Amino acid sequence: MVPRPAQRTHGPDWQRCQKLLERGTTARRQIARSRVARRPAGGNGMSDTPARVAVIGLGSMGYGMAQALRRAGLDVAGSDVDPASVARFSAEGGRGAASPAEAVAQAAIVVCVVVNAAQTEAVLFGPDGVAAAMPEGAVFVSCATMDPEIARRLAARLEATGRHYLDAPISGGAQRAAQGELTILASGSRDAFARAKPALDAMAAKLYELGDAAGQGAAFKMINQLLAGVHIAAASEAMAFAARQGLDLRRVYEVITASAGNSWMFENRMPHVLDGDYAPRSAVDIFVKDLGIVQDMARSQKFPVPVAAAALQMFLMAAGAGMGRDDDASVARIYAQVTGTALPGGAG
Repeated sequence: MVPRPAQRTHGPDWQRCQKLLERGTTARRQIARSRVARRPAGGNGMSDTPARVAVIGLGSMGYGMAQALRRAGLDVAGSDVDPASVARFSAEGGRGAASPAEAVAQAAIVVCVVVNAAQTEAVLFGPDGVAAAMPEGAVFVSCATMDPEIARRLAARLEATGRHYLDAPISGGAQRAAQGELTILASGSRDAFARAKPALDAMAAKLYELGDAAGQGAAFKMINQLLAGVHIAAASEAMAFAARQGLDLRRVYEVITASAGNSWMFENRMPHVLDGDYAPRSAVDIFVKDLGIVQDMARSQKFPVPVAAAALQMFLMAAGAGMGRDDDASVARIYAQVTGTALPGGAG
């Protein structure tokens, strides 16, 4: 038997105190966001004009981030390759734009929420790119996960035009994006941070300032993705192995989440396996991309990453089996398929 951890209990006075503290924290956050939603007018005064922000990419993350920016009182324009996403954003009170260049035309802050480095480069410097359309002195906040060297190259190219670049990959998922409670791992010049501050304050519960040049934020994000991918693969392997032993998987989940073998990814992803629900919250293809970047970085530095390499192979197997756009917990289905093991929902 695995002992259950002791549950700490407190009296009613302590609980009332905690509720008051939580309310105070919420109120302070709302006050802070209302303050940063206004653009400085110069000196110590404040302008009544909301800062103008453009969000490029209204997918599950970008749409939520755009919502959080609007709730903070910012003037937000949105652009996406899917006209339906733009129409929805307009219907909910945002400003829809027909192109990225149109969205950024008067924006002090441009938040780019696309999938990868190639898309980020196309947004900046491709046909109808925003680099030339952004006002001089505006800041480009790049949220895609990418190789740090590419982040440095894009930053240098944009900064040569008189605009600023903030390397700011994100973590937290679509729900936290919509709540304005992302974790942002950012690096860039002091000016880039200062100019992006109204948007950063609206989008992030935790902002890590990780250096004064682009690339550091991207490097931190790749360490996070290495761990996240390995933990998902390990959790999937363990759950499928438990199924092979004929164990009650819900009891397995209960026991492991109260034991030393638990991880954030096990606790977050394995309910998808228990429910047989592989609708994508975070897709398999994301980790094919991100662990592929880890491999490229490690190879260029002659640094071995065998555990990450093994995890990448499991994500590649899932993608090759047609699960690339399914939830990343689908790695468990691959283990089930190759071993003839049954999982909830008929997977395996």
